[in-house]
Amino acid sequence: MPMITSPWIAVALWVAASAAQAAVMQPIGRFEIDRTEVTVAQFRAFVDATGLVTAAERAGGGSTYEGGWQRREGWTWRAPFGSLARDEEPAVHVTHAEAAAYCRWAGKRLPTDAEWGEAAYTERRTAPPPGFVTGKTYRFPTGDQPLGANCLGDCGSTATVGNAISSRGRGHAPVGASAMGVNGLHDMGANVWEWVDSGPGSEQRTRGGSWWYGAEQMRDSHVQTKPADTAVVYIGFRCARDVRRP
Repeated sequence: MPMITSPWIAVALWVAASAAQAAVMQPIGRFEIDRTEVTVAQFRAFVDATGLVTAAERAGGGSTYEGGWQRREGWTWRAPFGSLARDEEPAVHVTHAEAAAYCRWAGKRLPTDAEWGEAAYTERRTAPPPGFVTGKTYRFPTGDQPLGANCLGDCGSTATVGNAISSRGRGHAPVGASAMGVNGLHDMGANVWEWVDSGPGSEQRTRGGSWWYGAEQMRDSHVQTKPADTAVVYIGFRCARDVRRP
């Protein structure tokens, strides 16, 4: 590949990259949030740039719950169920600190608990598509009903990865494979839990439920916290940032 010698070309490429990044984020008032969960491909770019070795990799694998927490040899963000993931799968087996580090590297941050809740349940688009009403707060991130999410049992059918190994559920789906929900976001309900910034402390909140659970865990009222050093197959994340004013 030829080197870029013109500063104007470099600036143009940076502007184009910034515009592409903005296109996959949804403005919600004073902040904006990723429309999908962070993918394996995106997390790989971060690892390649920083040299990070995740806690799950150092331990030999992340965990899953099978009548108790069990370490799964070789299960990492690269291979969530022990075999290599596709680029579009959500990055899981990532601790809260590792998720926050990715977001900082990407010029973003983890959403606060309040921001995540507003984005997931209250429609802020000025002209949403049919089925959504500006200013309305919904029971589920998918709207009035949980249909279209990748949850266990009561959300309908979503095509998931074919290599999931679990005594329960069918595993996660590629990001964006489930129905678009409130504010045009995907997978805020189910698929994988999402880390949020819930303030200082060794416990951090995870939001939205996952493929392991039914629709009730998708509700705003459901409170679930986990040790911040947890790295398991059910937890991923997305990023947010303050809206950039001209």
